[in-house]
Order: sequence, then C-alpha cells, then structure tokens
Amino acid sequence: MLTPKDVVEQINDRILRLVKAGLADHQLFPAFQRQGGDVVRVVYENADHVSISLKNRAYREAYRLLVREQAYNVKMIDGALIQVLYEFSGPTLLRHRLAFLPAPHLDDFQNDPDLYLEDEIHGDVLARDVVPFPLRFDYDVRAGRHREVAHPMSHLTLGQYEHCRIPVTAPVTPYRFIDFVLRNFYHTASRSYADEMPAVGEVFGESITPAERLVVHVAIPGRTGE
Repeated sequence: MLTPKDVVEQINDRILRLVKAGLADHQLFPAFQRQGGDVVRVVYENADHVSISLKNRAYREAYRLLVREQAYNVKMIDGALIQVLYEFSGPTLLRHRLAFLPAPHLDDFQNDPDLYLEDEIHGDVLARDVVPFPLRFDYDVRAGRHREVAHPMSHLTLGQYEHCRIPVTAPVTPYRFIDFVLRNFYHTASRSYADEMPAVGEVFGESITPAERLVVHVAIPGRTGE
C-alpha cells in the first residue's frame, strides 16, 4: 500500500529524471500539507490556483494563468504542464488529480522555430494538424462523489468536456502517470523516454465496479518488479 511518503518519493524521482533527460524547463517539488484531523495532501506550490483558473475559462486563458502562477509540478520544454496532487486520510487515499496540459499555442516556438524544428519531440507540436487538449486522471472516494458508470471513483477526462469520465480500473501512481505522458506525448523515432523511466513498484488497489467494466475503460497495470 502506497503512503503519502511513497507518493512524494515517486514524484521527486520522476521530476529529477525529467530534468536529467532535458525534458523539464521548470519544476516545483511536492510538499506535505496537513488539513484537519489526519488528512494530508501531497501538493505543489500554488495548487490552490487550479480550481480558480479552470472554472468557466477558455483553455488558452486558463493555461496562461497556471503558467503565471507557476501552478504545476513541471513545465516541460514544449510548454506542457504536469500537475500531480494526492490527498490521504491516514493511510487511505481519498483522491488524486493528475493533469497533463499541453501548451495551447505555438508562441514559444515561433520565437525560435529552427531550434524546435530540429528536435523530434517538437515536430508533432509544430504540425498544423495537432490540436492540443488537456487530460486528467481523477480519483475520489469521498462521500457522495461516486455514481456508478456516470462518475467512477477513478476516471480519465479528455479535453474540457464536463461529463467525459472514462472509467479507470484503479487510482494512478505518479510512476504510472508520468509513464503514460512520456509514452504517448514524448516518444520519438529514436528515443523512448518512458523506457528509461520504468513504472515499477507498488500500485493502488482496484476501484472499478463490475458495471463499469462492461463499458470502455482504461486498465492500470498491477505491481511490477523493481
């Protein structure tokens, strides 16, 4: 069973590896934030700006606000933001919010296009047929939150569609989340960054219901060896 300490260690490990790989442009390491009782949050600095920035705002505007407030764990070299937030009650995971928010415009690249055109990672970003959109893995077991199929305890949201909640079999660890991001958005013909940062170790227990397994869903792999 993963503890808040385990989660912080996984986040720190992945941030350091992203920096070493040259993928991180700016980073903020997580910290513990104690709430009432035995509730502990694993958060990044300025995490409270997230709900304010995303409410009733166009994605471009929300992204700019998040960058300005540095409300993220990592800003990638292509401008994408990675946000990782967990909340525990004692040893029990209450919820998490794991978000990947690509840059909604190409302003940064237009300032020095030759630099990015030579890099395989940014080739897709510069392509005219690529439409950047945010994605988020959420988990929440607090009272009154779960509605079978309509609002799974663990789910994936694509874009800013209010009712897009694709069931996920279990909460997602930091290792698994970063693996997902690297494997799908930073994979090049010559280098697989995800393979350099294997998603090993303990995972959270399953939370999907039988009814949610009957619809299209996302499966989180079980524990893997070190």
